[in-house]
Amino acid sequence: MTENEVAKEIVDAAYKIHTTLGPGLLESVYQAVLEYELRKRGLGVEANQPIPVVYEGVHLEVGFRADLIVENKVIVELKSVEAVHPVHKKQLLTYLRVANKRLGLLINFGAFLIKDGISRVVNGL
Repeated sequence: MTENEVAKEIVDAAYKIHTTLGPGLLESVYQAVLEYELRKRGLGVEANQPIPVVYEGVHLEVGFRADLIVENKVIVELKSVEAVHPVHKKQLLTYLRVANKRLGLLINFGAFLIKDGISRVVNGL
């Protein structure tokens, strides 16, 4: 499965969840339900995956935690806020760079319409 195919499945699952549960729940609820939905679709999902930082050749395990990494290809950063700010996209781009991944999705379940709450972030590597 390509990165784009994985991303399409994630977006489809997010749409299903948002239309079923609506906005306003805690981020942790959406994360658990999205993880369940993606696994149900047969996708490999790692939740709260540590992303170590390499500094001067040393792996530091005090790095970041990605909300979800799907099929070891796409990092998903979840929010449940009124508005996404530029810092949220920068955070995801940093995760992509540190993890050496190309594609990420920032999904804000707090958006009134889920299509307005999904941002695609690409790391140019």
